[in-house]
Amino acid sequence: MNQHTVDLGNLGFDQGAHLLIKRALKRSPECGGVHVKGCADHLWVHLGAWCRRHGHRFDKATCTVIKGGEINSRLIGAQRAGSANAHTAGAVADHPSATWGLAARGAVVEAGMPPFHFSLDDKDSVWTDDAAQLYKKAAAAQWDPETAIDWNAPINHPEEVEDAIVQVMTYLIENETVALLVPAQFLAKVHPHFREIMQLLAIQTADEARHIEVFTRRATLNRTQLGLSTVGGQTSLRTLLEEPDYALAMFLLSVLGEGSFLSLLWFLSEHAPDPITRQVASLSAQDEARHVAFGLAHLARHAQRDPGLHERLARAIHDRFDALSQTAGLNEEVFDALVLLAAGSWAHDDIASGWQAVSELKEKMYTGRVIRLERLGFSSDEAQHLSGLHTRNFM
Repeated sequence: MNQHTVDLGNLGFDQGAHLLIKRALKRSPECGGVHVKGCADHLWVHLGAWCRRHGHRFDKATCTVIKGGEINSRLIGAQRAGSANAHTAGAVADHPSATWGLAARGAVVEAGMPPFHFSLDDKDSVWTDDAAQLYKKAAAAQWDPETAIDWNAPINHPEEVEDAIVQVMTYLIENETVALLVPAQFLAKVHPHFREIMQLLAIQTADEARHIEVFTRRATLNRTQLGLSTVGGQTSLRTLLEEPDYALAMFLLSVLGEGSFLSLLWFLSEHAPDPITRQVASLSAQDEARHVAFGLAHLARHAQRDPGLHERLARAIHDRFDALSQTAGLNEEVFDALVLLAAGSWAHDDIASGWQAVSELKEKMYTGRVIRLERLGFSSDEAQHLSGLHTRNFM
């Protein structure tokens, strides 16, 4: 480690010695430190106090008294926490120091800060180079439920169709609740050095909060009660909430679950019996597409750097399949509601058409998962097998 030496002679801190030290620190390579020599009275006391005040580390272990009362000590300059610009080479540290704490990336961090413990402090585990751009797009795409949706648009369909809408919205609410809670529980574990990841997780939870709002509002436009929530459905979602590994949780949620949900929302937009339902579904789908993109970007980078990740991802799918093997899968009331929405009437031919449309939806979900798994590096055969093991509850 390169070090510079500043010789203060008999110049004390009450006479401007700090000016020479500041000059030496500026000329010293980052974190290289300087050696301070001097023979003024009480120099080491004044030097220590000055270092603490300005965020530098005074290494007492190297402080020695030389013949004639001269002091020789090593002084370490305050450390800069990378660079504020994520695109600058080396700006984002692979393993940011726990002592950087809440400091902004690029800030000069005073020495002596007690460590903060963020469990997600490894760049390869959380980072994607697309983070800043993804956040920029997400921030620009935020929408206000009050103004983006025409809540006064006419609803003229039969009462039984409205009941179907209420059941589907009830199902969407509980699924979006877990889609909010999963990123939220990891948000506080991310080292603040990876600020773009924190921002993406935060805005993702905000998206889900908005979805819960609009699904609830749509369900209660003409009804005072919601539909059925099943044990099987909640058991499926619970496996997402209880997954402790960040990469596995985001894989199961974003790449598989929300990816499948994206197909469902576009299906609802296409078959919506009224303009309000259509707007709610299409706006929510736009948000979910960003969540899927974030999950794919993060995991694609992670997989390139961790040869064992693919095996862990595959094992997570198998484990979840085994855990849910005795559950009923998709709420039958939801399936029937989707059939009715796609049918549009109770005529035999229309019901058959609606049933076919829902079957095609499930096939689109399956194919979409295969495509995303292949993008993460799974072979075609592996992707097809793993896609087929995904929960029948869609999310």
